[in-house]
Amino acid sequence: MGREILDGSPYLSRLALHPLNTLISAMPAPSIKFLQSATSNAWIEQAIANLDIVLLDHSHCERKAAGVALNLMFRYPSRTRLVRQLTTIAQEELAHFDQVNQWLEHKGIPLAPLAAAPYGAGLRAEIRPQEPDRLLDSLLVAALIEARSHERLGLLGDHCPDRDLAKFYRSLMASEARHYGAYWVLATHYYDRQLVDDRLASLAQVEKQLLANLYPQPRIHS
Repeated sequence: MGREILDGSPYLSRLALHPLNTLISAMPAPSIKFLQSATSNAWIEQAIANLDIVLLDHSHCERKAAGVALNLMFRYPSRTRLVRQLTTIAQEELAHFDQVNQWLEHKGIPLAPLAAAPYGAGLRAEIRPQEPDRLLDSLLVAALIEARSHERLGLLGDHCPDRDLAKFYRSLMASEARHYGAYWVLATHYYDRQLVDDRLASLAQVEKQLLANLYPQPRIHS
């Protein structure tokens, strides 16, 4: 899967050289080195026991991920590389949104609002309001969220008792890896590499802390 994730990606040559992009299969080490902690067994048990809610939350996550890419394109319309790469991400996220919604329809689960876990808001609170810090933080927060999504969809693919749904989760892993890689590559394009790595480490520590205690409601990022 690790080779499949990167093969064909326009970011292959740069990502393959970066130590943070190494994928690790063994637990409890994080699946992706952007992350400073691995998902707990408690989350896996919670998610598998509440697959319908997790699937509904997954729909919300894909819609929000498309919104992140679109919002960055609107905020920075003159940054050609950003616009081009995030156009692709937004299209893929909306395609995934539609696929997840088809699964919801198949299972008879109606679309409905869900209260969000504090994860996303906690990471967004770390985005500094002034440029050039704002763009850097926005890209790295998006990268971390995509990296965690990649890890957790893989865990659902490994543990989901519904074989077809498990296969679907695994099918999304390659694009999630491309997405977190794209956000990181954009950050290193616009900013000094050492600055990116230092800020990523700081934000990854916050991300770890936000997931230290399992959110009582089952969510993709609980």
